[in-house]
Amino acid sequence: MTSTPEDEPGDTEFSLETYRREGLISPPGAEPAAHDGTGRVQLSFTVEDKEAPATQRTVRVPPGVSVFDSASWNGIAIDSTCGGHGTCHKCKVRVSPVTPVTRHDARTFSPAELDVGWRLACLVQATRDHDVVVPPLVTRPKAATVGVGRQVILRPAVQKRYVELTEPTLEDQRSDLARLLDAIDDLEPVPDLHALRRLPKVLREADFKVTAVIVDEALVDVEPGDTTATRYAIAFDLGTTTVVATLLDLVTGTPVGVASMLNKQQPFGADVISRISATMLDPAALGRLQVAASQTLATLAEQVCREGGVDPAQVYEAALAGNATMTALLLGIDPEPLGVAPFVQTTATPPAVLASEVGLELHPGARLALFPALGAYVGGDIVAGMLATGMDRDKRVRLFIDVGTNCEIVLSDGERILSTAAPAGPAFEGGAIRCGMRAADGAIEVVKLGDDVELGVIGDVEPRGLCGSGLVDAVAELVKAGLLDATGRFATDEVAKEIAPTLADRLTYIGQERVFVLHRERPDSDPAESVVLSQRDVRELQFAKAAISTGWTLLMEQLGLEHGDLQQVLLAGSFGSYLSAASAVRIGLVPQLPVLRIVAAGNVAGEGAKMALLSIRERAGALALLEEVTYVELSDRPDFNDRFVDLLAFPT
Repeated sequence: MTSTPEDEPGDTEFSLETYRREGLISPPGAEPAAHDGTGRVQLSFTVEDKEAPATQRTVRVPPGVSVFDSASWNGIAIDSTCGGHGTCHKCKVRVSPVTPVTRHDARTFSPAELDVGWRLACLVQATRDHDVVVPPLVTRPKAATVGVGRQVILRPAVQKRYVELTEPTLEDQRSDLARLLDAIDDLEPVPDLHALRRLPKVLREADFKVTAVIVDEALVDVEPGDTTATRYAIAFDLGTTTVVATLLDLVTGTPVGVASMLNKQQPFGADVISRISATMLDPAALGRLQVAASQTLATLAEQVCREGGVDPAQVYEAALAGNATMTALLLGIDPEPLGVAPFVQTTATPPAVLASEVGLELHPGARLALFPALGAYVGGDIVAGMLATGMDRDKRVRLFIDVGTNCEIVLSDGERILSTAAPAGPAFEGGAIRCGMRAADGAIEVVKLGDDVELGVIGDVEPRGLCGSGLVDAVAELVKAGLLDATGRFATDEVAKEIAPTLADRLTYIGQERVFVLHRERPDSDPAESVVLSQRDVRELQFAKAAISTGWTLLMEQLGLEHGDLQQVLLAGSFGSYLSAASAVRIGLVPQLPVLRIVAAGNVAGEGAKMALLSIRERAGALALLEEVTYVELSDRPDFNDRFVDLLAFPT
């Protein structure tokens, strides 16, 4: 085993356009070209899958390209939260023949794993032919699919009218369209071309007994007979990490199918900045990100329709709540202005589009309604969340926090509403954490310290890593036990033995880094092969929580509020659903309040999207929020850095 400790991921002179132009990217299912003397190397990928047989794919790329980029550009998904920049340590693959070991590899894998070829894909340069084994990708992380919502008056934009028309005669030669519109003269819809094409044949085959299908002000179809009992729509929460879809019966207002999955854009990075950067570095990346988002939505739409036993052609509308970057990428809009000062959106109110324009195979006339956004980093998902939680209707003093890689914060004193965003980073998604992982089977999600360590593990299986809620729990419990001081530094061995003798032996070192061992497979297991919390992990969490607490602290000061004035704190999103309120208070992630005032709001973005489909009044309410909410930009606040530094420490 050789080692080159200073190896780093490097730029390659080949752009994606160069690959395409030179025919170096293999289309799916294509056989690799025979060696043609150009010096290209062959990579044979074996992609493992927990639920299906492994798949194999062989591609040819120029020498020097990273294994991660070679896979990503050929549609092979390798786990990553940094987008292949060598910082998240998630893109684990097994390479044969083995390649030199970088210092990042040495920090990620045990010596035994290094010996058999485990490496970080973004650091392996393809300088010769390799066989690459890609571990199963977590495509369905644990996610909240429902959340806090309000009752609404059922008045969807999708309407159906059954009519029995008189047949034309020589005395009554009105056009087919005029005959139909006269029968539903209270609506006055404008016909789509699809509806006009179907109209003459459907009328005559159904003996002029038909159902008109209207979405907003458009006549999208004419169906034979009485189909008024069949109306469906799909609500999407397009998250940066997880996407949730809910199929709604618009007649009863009830959900009939729900599904979630990992956003297929994940190989481009865990956060919106990584994905914006990808489009800036490679113009072709925008198209690939758009396709990935469309494929995610299409997969979920097919799943919820199958679960509900519904023909996709009976789905006449969809609504989507997503942040400004996710919405722009789905629509194929250049997101670069969102990622650089002064952080400008192309539009705050994206227009409704045909669902087919974003790859959804629903009714041909189905519309996709998109939520408006307050700013570049307080997008449609937060507007949907505010709609669902009634932030503009409740007179209580309330704080809304959607915790993620980008944390959105909304504060209302019952009269005024402020919003902002804080860059929390990927720690809550398991990124930049030594043993971090997404909330999937094997992830530690609950940690309790007493005489020993008690762990709650997703799937009740052997622990494999630490997800966001487990990270917060672990740090909070260590602070409570005195094994982490207010500055976030681990206790010395002497102090640990004095204050927590039964836990002291779990404090040790991996190399020069101080760690706390959460789980060992065996009592004599090497710490490097165990699930640990490292000193660097604690720092990552401190940076994340300081950014968030700085955000809500500055908003509270702007409204002249103290912690005790808050009557309710809403923790939104999947992470907020599983986060311990007590742990969040203990580390200072949320204000110091009784835990009963802290509510796990769940997937409120999805709830807002449902409400927009069930009631056109609620959809109008979402637009009204743009006038009622004041967006506060933190990046130009002169006091932000000072407050951030002050809030790095854990409360004492």
